[in-house]
Amino acid sequence: MCVPLHSVSSVVTESFLIQKNTYNRTQEGLKRTALSFSHFTTACTMWRTCHSIKKFSTRLTGIYECRNGTFHGCKIGSRSMSSNPGSGVPYKTLQSDTKSSPKVVPSEADVVVIGGGSIGCSTLYHLTKLGVNNVVLLERDQLTAGTTWHTAGLVWRLRPSDIEVELLNYMRHLVRDVLEEETGIVPGWIENGGLFIASTKERLDEYKRLGTIGKVYGVESYVLSPKETKDLYPLMNVGDLYGTLYSPGDGTIDPAGYCTALARAATKDGAKVLTDCPVTGIQFGVDDFGIKRVQGVETQYGTIKTPVVVNCSGVWSPYIGKMADVSVPLVAMHHAYVVTERIEGIQNMPNVRDHDASVYLKLQGDALSVGGYEPNPIFWEDVKNDFAFSLFELDWDVFSQHVEGAVNRVPVIGNTGVKSTVCGPESFTPDHKPLMGESPELRGFFLGCGFNSSGMMLGGGCGRQLAHWVVHNRPEMDMYSYDIRRFPLSLVRNTRWLNDTSHEAYAKNYSMVFPHDEQLAGRNQRKDALHEILEAAGCHFQTRLGWERPGYFLKNKTAPVKDYDFYGSYDHPPHKDYEYCERLEDDYTFDFPKHHDLIGDECLTCRNGVAAFNMSYFGKYYLIGPDAQKAADWIFTNDVRKPNGSTIYTCILNSAGGVESDLTVSPISPGDGSSSIAPKFEDRGFYIAAAGFSAEHTKTHFKTVIQDQRFNCELLDATEQMSLLSVQGPKSRDVLQALTSTDLSNENFPFGTSQLIEIAGHTLRAIRLTFVGELGWELHMPNESAVDVYKAVMKAGTPYGIINAGYRAIDSLSVEKGYRHWHSSLRSSDTPLEANLGFTCKMKTDVPFRGRDVIAKQKEAGIKKKLACFTIEDHIPLLGLEAIRRDGELVGFLRQGEYGFHIKKSIGYGYISNPDGGKVTNKFLKQGEYTIERMGDVYPAQIHIKSPFDPENKRVQGIYEDLDAEFVDSGRGKQAH
Repeated sequence: MCVPLHSVSSVVTESFLIQKNTYNRTQEGLKRTALSFSHFTTACTMWRTCHSIKKFSTRLTGIYECRNGTFHGCKIGSRSMSSNPGSGVPYKTLQSDTKSSPKVVPSEADVVVIGGGSIGCSTLYHLTKLGVNNVVLLERDQLTAGTTWHTAGLVWRLRPSDIEVELLNYMRHLVRDVLEEETGIVPGWIENGGLFIASTKERLDEYKRLGTIGKVYGVESYVLSPKETKDLYPLMNVGDLYGTLYSPGDGTIDPAGYCTALARAATKDGAKVLTDCPVTGIQFGVDDFGIKRVQGVETQYGTIKTPVVVNCSGVWSPYIGKMADVSVPLVAMHHAYVVTERIEGIQNMPNVRDHDASVYLKLQGDALSVGGYEPNPIFWEDVKNDFAFSLFELDWDVFSQHVEGAVNRVPVIGNTGVKSTVCGPESFTPDHKPLMGESPELRGFFLGCGFNSSGMMLGGGCGRQLAHWVVHNRPEMDMYSYDIRRFPLSLVRNTRWLNDTSHEAYAKNYSMVFPHDEQLAGRNQRKDALHEILEAAGCHFQTRLGWERPGYFLKNKTAPVKDYDFYGSYDHPPHKDYEYCERLEDDYTFDFPKHHDLIGDECLTCRNGVAAFNMSYFGKYYLIGPDAQKAADWIFTNDVRKPNGSTIYTCILNSAGGVESDLTVSPISPGDGSSSIAPKFEDRGFYIAAAGFSAEHTKTHFKTVIQDQRFNCELLDATEQMSLLSVQGPKSRDVLQALTSTDLSNENFPFGTSQLIEIAGHTLRAIRLTFVGELGWELHMPNESAVDVYKAVMKAGTPYGIINAGYRAIDSLSVEKGYRHWHSSLRSSDTPLEANLGFTCKMKTDVPFRGRDVIAKQKEAGIKKKLACFTIEDHIPLLGLEAIRRDGELVGFLRQGEYGFHIKKSIGYGYISNPDGGKVTNKFLKQGEYTIERMGDVYPAQIHIKSPFDPENKRVQGIYEDLDAEFVDSGRGKQAH
């Protein structure tokens, strides 16, 4: 079962309450007391005998409802505050700088940035670098006020995301190499390095994985033994270490110096920075096309007319959002650290992250700042607008759990006094990712907030991308993970979902990031028509954007998802005998999981028999109206001027030629409006099916392009009214033909076509497509038809051994076949030519489409990166982020990896670049010798221009010559439902 993280035991709480009485704040600020960490050692030792902290990376849970000013079920704790907390922060702040309220504000601006913290100042700076000089930054107090001023300022560049590694690398470059030279102001960069502590093999494996992707981006790091760690950091206890990862180029930033330098450079380039200028309102209206747009910003000193607002207000971003009727899904929480007295011998030591103990140790001159992430954070439910340079009283009951880890790691801390405490507000989001980009609710209203206590280290890179977003309507990099458009509005307006998921995001901040981990908070928000019947069949669900989608299927047991238990915090009893969570723990590995063979059975049954996949969470849309064909021509790269009944795979691009989505389009005739598969419209329409993971992004992109091009048409969202059952495998035709009078032969129903057919008395849209590389059909139907159709399919499939299969199998099968997955092997920064999808572009026609000019130029000039397939003979998993070398030189990394059960090999995809900067051709790819580095180990690899599985596409045509007789004869291919 999942091991809950318990709150501090009563004996510890009592001990801390005694000590807290010696630690006082007054209106004049913090009274410094030499409170020794040793006071806590005995209590923490007793706590350790009761509650192990070794599984901080496991899970956490809870339910909050706002009742009479408190969250029901959650401990709110002390919420008093200091109005003059300067002595608590171990560096100079801008609080005492002379305030200068503007007598008048500019009458108009091209862009108004609200908020003078890390992300606001960075966005302002980078806007001016893009030539936007008529830009105004408004700050209600002084620069850095709110959250930035009290940040720890740490920069750790190694993350389980190549995008974040690149963003963090840029931040280091900005503060180390650019700002001081440009402005003469020192941004306070201290490069003392970072040390990641591993107490288990799994944690060190995670660090090795981070170190591997770091090599691709030039981030220097070394795996150290306990002895080597002791040599580097003599004050550290290494007796319980498995190893460490040392990144010498990491460091810290001074928030005041950094923001001052950014503002100085921006104003030099023409920007205006107005402090002590609170925003009182956002003006917006409807244009002549019926679109809501930003019109201006109201302040105490006048109104600024502007078409663009960038909300960088941190914890206060929802407050600004309400002025514009825009939802901002973040939650404010208390976040704390304490600063020790002087420690002899600590100077020049690297900063430390001990994730297993959920604690960090930041070098602060000749002292340390100690902080972490606890399972029971305090919610700030009543956000004050005048909290510019204030702090909360530190609640030792909450913070105490970090003390043991700190004293254990650096024992001298136990005999060191506490100089000051810092407990301020931070904002956290449902998936622990920032909120950026244009709001889908109001054109011209951009977000740059919700940085989950990483606003300083991500500020430089994200400010640069946000500025590019404003100027060019898109970022330079693939920022989908941060894009506000990833969330459906039904979720961001759900307070319970927002609070639950944001709590889990906070509490698991230092948890190991396993590739197949799942959220436990905010579950069961969106369930399709087949949910209950699949749950009873043993489905272990995954969650995506609130949807419950099938992951894989257990044998002879069920694993329903329960309400969130907050990991036992806030007096919530932790779940016991929780089958779902126990099976989820099997995925807490960087090796093959225990259910690897279960997933393999699903894959091989599909390859050799027939399997049913519930894909109902797919986005399902209708493009209709007088300009539907005109819009389709412009939006889709492929030629959709095909007869009704055709189904076309296509991409949609941004203005730089990057792929914003890949999907299928079926031209259709008008219906009678009697059901969701027969919408009523005139002339010609298009039925669109898009991946559920990015459905909200895809929908918003469609609507934005339609608005910008003024097409007279609309996109109808039928996602929640329809179900999608995909029946795939060599026996799929036999199963479905027994259920319908429609001829399903190749001649009558070829690949890439759709027809309305009848099954079990229900009319549905059958599309002959596959995302797994087999003969098969997708059955698109109204929700009310789903259960009857599903039961009929499973009954008819029993003689053929039909089984349920989930997305873990889909991922394996599709990668084995070589199909792209948007946001991994295919991104908004990849063009179709680079992704080997040039066949989706109608370049042989004269029909213009968005991004066509870019594709034409790229085709003529040649491409500088190209997607390639790799397999390895060694029986180890490929998970993504593995480094690729060609003839010994780094040329890329794997974007995605899976195990191919049919080819019996691990398989992955990555983009290869020429180290010399030249073109990348198939000839270039084939000439090299390749290796894959995984967690520090190097394996020989075989490159493939196409996947080695069915390269001639015979199976999708129903031509089978290589069924796995051994699998079928063993009976695994004939499992009954």
